[in-house]
Amino acid sequence: MGGRRRIPVPEKNMDTDTKQPLVSIIVPVYNGERTIERCLCSIRNQSYSNIEVIVVDDGSTDHTAKVINKYAAMDSRFRHIRKENSGVSRSRNAGMEAARGEYFQFVDGDDWLIRDATREFVRMARTYGCDLVISDYYRVWGRRILEKGCIDAGPVITRGKFAEYMMEAPANFYYGVLWNKFFRADIIRKFNLTCSPELDWCEDFRFNLEYLQYVGKVGVITRPLYYYVKTKGSLVDTQTGFHETIRTKRILFSFYKDLYRSIDLYEKHRLRIRMFYLSFAHDKVKRVKSA
Repeated sequence: MGGRRRIPVPEKNMDTDTKQPLVSIIVPVYNGERTIERCLCSIRNQSYSNIEVIVVDDGSTDHTAKVINKYAAMDSRFRHIRKENSGVSRSRNAGMEAARGEYFQFVDGDDWLIRDATREFVRMARTYGCDLVISDYYRVWGRRILEKGCIDAGPVITRGKFAEYMMEAPANFYYGVLWNKFFRADIIRKFNLTCSPELDWCEDFRFNLEYLQYVGKVGVITRPLYYYVKTKGSLVDTQTGFHETIRTKRILFSFYKDLYRSIDLYEKHRLRIRMFYLSFAHDKVKRVKSA
């Protein structure tokens, strides 16, 4: 990763902190019998223990429910919500509606966390009073593991500085996805923020753009905390029709533009911001490791 600088986070003993916040980890899954065990095992083994795990089964027709029920039976922190198949946005919304935590963390059913992921998110949020925390991540593609990240500054930056970084590569997974971020639940509840079912893809980016309008400090962790599995034939890979792409871009740009207007950056960077229309979803490689 060259000269990329690791930003140290001051140590804070969470085990002796008498006010450990409850973290709601929301896991949407559909027909994930081959991967959900690995995902839930990584969550159950987190070094930060004050969590509730809300697994939303989006009408799976395989043995996904059996695996979820096993974890719910052996660990009271796990809750199983089963619903009719209606998409990942409604699944995440159902999870947020059921969540009781002070913070929200998202994990997809075919991915997994490093052991200290939740602890690191909590430490950053509590130490610096961050409204949003973002981390680097690993992209897993077969036997290859690629390290990803975009921001070298930190450990804390302003919303405006974050928006300036995002302007460079707005469609990068680093900015668009939910699973490498840590959210304050009171902001989500106060402004009734939800994932949009009208979008078949990039619904998570719309959520992030709305959430960012209410953020002050952003914590940056330049350590990968999450393993994202690149799956052939996934929705992101297959949903590439021209008309659908233009429709989605038009919807997202409205929220994207509103964010920059809210922090008085739109007029100054109008042309650069409009380059959003020419961007495409990707996750930039920062480092290659052998599996």
